[in-house]
Amino acid sequence: GRPFVLTTTRRVRPVVAEALRADGERHGRPLTLLVQGSEPRRTLLQRFGDGRGAVLLGSHSFWEGIDVPGDALQCVLIDKLPFPPPGDPLVQARVKQLRQQGREPFDDYFVAEAAVSLKQGAGRLIRSETDRGLLVICDPRLRQMGYGRRLRAALPPMTAVGDEAEAMDWLAELARAH
Repeated sequence: GRPFVLTTTRRVRPVVAEALRADGERHGRPLTLLVQGSEPRRTLLQRFGDGRGAVLLGSHSFWEGIDVPGDALQCVLIDKLPFPPPGDPLVQARVKQLRQQGREPFDDYFVAEAAVSLKQGAGRLIRSETDRGLLVICDPRLRQMGYGRRLRAALPPMTAVGDEAEAMDWLAELARAH
C-alpha cells in the first residue's frame, strides 16, 4: 500500500516533500510524490490509487473527504497534532467568548477541535471494516502531555506500537497477509 502524509499547514508541505524526495534518492528508491496543489485533487487521487511507489502529501482539505479504500492505502502519517491556529481571527473570537463564559479555551476548544481533526485524519486510513493500516502521528505530545489521552480516545480502536522497528514489522506482516 501507499502512504498518505497529512500536514497541519501548507507551509510545511514543500519541506516534507523535499525530505521524502531526498530520502528516496539516498536509499535508491525514487518516489512519485503527489503534492496537494501541484495538480487537481481528483487527478492526484487517481494517480495515487493507480501508482506503486506513490506518496500522497496534503494538508487542510485533504484531512477529510479523501476515500482510498482497500490495500491502496495502508499508512497515514500525520506530522503534528492538528490544533486550530491561534492567530486565526475566528479562533481568537472563540477563545474570547469561552473566556467570557469562564471556560478554559485550551481544554474546551483547542483539544476538542484537535480531537475531531485527528479522528478525521485517521479516518482516511480505515474506510471499511476490512481495511487495515498503520497510523503514524509524529508529535510526541500525543504521549507526553496529559491531553494526549483525550486525543487518543478520539481515535478508532487500534493497537499501539512503541517504535519504528515495531511499526516496520507490523507493515511487513500486513504486506505478507495481502
